[in-house]
Amino acid sequence: MERQNGSLQVRCVAQALMACGVLMAAQVTPVAAQALPKNYPVKSIRMVVPFAAGGPVDLVGRLLMQKMSVSMGQPIVLDNRGGGGAALGADLVAKSPPDGYTWLLNTGSQTSTPAFNENVPFDAIRDFTPVTMVARNFGQVLIIHPSIPAKNVKELITLARARPGKLNYASAGIGNITYIAAEMMKVAAGVQILDIQYKGTGPATSDLLGGHVDLCFAPTQTSLQLIQSGRVRALAMTAATRWKMLPEVPTMQEAGFKDYDLVGWFGLWLPAGAPPELVARLYSESMRVLADTEIKKRFDDVGLEAVGMPTEAFARYAEKDAAEMRELARKIGLARKN
Repeated sequence: MERQNGSLQVRCVAQALMACGVLMAAQVTPVAAQALPKNYPVKSIRMVVPFAAGGPVDLVGRLLMQKMSVSMGQPIVLDNRGGGGAALGADLVAKSPPDGYTWLLNTGSQTSTPAFNENVPFDAIRDFTPVTMVARNFGQVLIIHPSIPAKNVKELITLARARPGKLNYASAGIGNITYIAAEMMKVAAGVQILDIQYKGTGPATSDLLGGHVDLCFAPTQTSLQLIQSGRVRALAMTAATRWKMLPEVPTMQEAGFKDYDLVGWFGLWLPAGAPPELVARLYSESMRVLADTEIKKRFDDVGLEAVGMPTEAFARYAEKDAAEMRELARKIGLARKN
């Protein structure tokens, strides 16, 4: 990652989706030996969310679960398996049979966690079958506890320089977007702020509210009401443009971090070897839900955009993002063993 005029040059997420009709051939996972039974599903389905309850993925999962349970005719049970920056839950799915009864709903941690943690026991691409990108957000919000005497990012950096190693931030684990956002800021500003890791953004923001941590980069879904109620102070957004729900909150670029542009995405995955018929069925079901007016409004209210990216395009997107995350980890020196 290059630094010019004291700023951090990074592009963490592709900014444009491939246009319809211009889909490149994806390197898909091997096809399972047995085709999808015609009467699928015949029992309940487990949707693994690799974070603690109360965070943005949990919210998205519950919205999908409610609608898809009805259309598929079987209960979908949400299973929160937080820990390891989403690695624990993802590994559980990677080791599950590709029979359609275990799904993974993950964030961009799917590709970033393995890049930032060499001990992750799975390959983000080879050990999974992509279905679709469900949604993306409009960036993370840098929020601080009201007791911290900083009214903007510049004052926060000044405070961190005056108290090296004294301030701390909460993250949802190494490789999670909440971790990457903070580390990008630290590297660009040359400050020392300690990382305290949690199993999800829910418990992370809870400890921020309790004054146990000083700051964190949090999803719009979990931070909006906290900001509006005055329980936390918002300093900046990580996306390149301001969010319509918080128009008074500047971007990190406006705060002096040139080219800082970081948004999150949510994807649906199956274990490697899932049959194409299953992938097509789940993609079709996902598209039906994401086209629902109620779902679109619920997403919009919390800072999410429904996507429904075609499977082939999503496979390419994930491969590219995984490569970019590895390069990002290398450039800022954050790839590590834990």
